Amino acid sequence: MARLLLVHHSPTPTLRDLTDAVLGGTRDEAVTGVEVVERAALEASAEDVLAADGYLLVTPANFGYMSGALKHFFDSLFLEVGGALGEDGSAAGSSGGRRPFGLAVHGRYDTTGAVRSVLAITGALPWQQAAPVLEVLGDPDEEARAAAYELGGTLAALLSS
Repeated sequence: MARLLLVHHSPTPTLRDLTDAVLGGTRDEAVTGVEVVERAALEASAEDVLAADGYLLVTPANFGYMSGALKHFFDSLFLEVGGALGEDGSAAGSSGGRRPFGLAVHGRYDTTGAVRSVLAITGALPWQQAAPVLEVLGDPDEEARAAAYELGGTLAALLSS
């Protein structure tokens, strides 16, 4: 059975709502053969990442960046899970097998910096973006929740048997 890891930082009802919609999509009745593992960003481990076949990330945009919790997640396991560094110590392109991932970012006014920061790091991991980034501004409405559901369903379907 394939394993999909959802790593999130959902400290507010708004973020929890978005995360729940993503989770709902992963559990759509049309998806079979996928185990979904949910971890808070401060609790996820390298073992969780290495055991997964695909990934979903949900984060707020905080001060033009991903949440500190998601950054901690990446910092804690980057090299252990196959991240690559360039000569100058910055994230460099990764080689080898690439596992699919999806990203949802919520911001009050802007998500640009948060999206850029996550994609810079994931580009140096053996991961491949498998769906467009979901960027939600303000309170999630029905359209945003439907898009979050679709993101979860898309990633789960990619791993489905």
